[in-house]
Amino acid sequence: MNLPNKLTVLRVILIPFFVAFLLLSPGNEAFKWTALVIFVVASLTDMLDGKIARKYNLITDFGKFMDPLADKLLVCSAMICLIELGRIPSWIVVIIIAREFTISGFRLIAADNGKVIAASYWGKFKTTFQMIMVILMIANLGDILPWIDIVTQVIMWIALALTIISLIDYLIKNKDVMAGASM
Repeated sequence: MNLPNKLTVLRVILIPFFVAFLLLSPGNEAFKWTALVIFVVASLTDMLDGKIARKYNLITDFGKFMDPLADKLLVCSAMICLIELGRIPSWIVVIIIAREFTISGFRLIAADNGKVIAASYWGKFKTTFQMIMVILMIANLGDILPWIDIVTQVIMWIALALTIISLIDYLIKNKDVMAGASM
């Protein structure tokens, strides 16, 4: 297994630890900051594994499949925990997760037809804003810096808008995937 794939696996392994620390964080600042560090490290492995894979031509089928799945697992588990902590409305998380399932379905259909659907710039922006949103929501610094709550809300709405825009972009660019699918 090459280094980018090991980083992807590490990201998946970090998720249960991240979830445990985050859900145990109310009233425990050390757990909150531990959860934040784990999330940031896991998020950075996403950026790093892609750069290494492209630079050293280490792109594999495993990486093409597992890297986006690891990202979805990390971000979606974070947002589900943040619902539990009362920091994000559940309907926003439902829209974001529904988009992820839809795109994953499209990718499976495309793969079945021998086509690979690469991540678009809209999708990459969406992921970046979702990760920033999660970081701000975990840090939860509104008591110390009240303006951070406003910034967090703006980032949340941008992440939601990018989620919808990237879904529409995928659907338009890949309408042939559904047309060619055997039903």
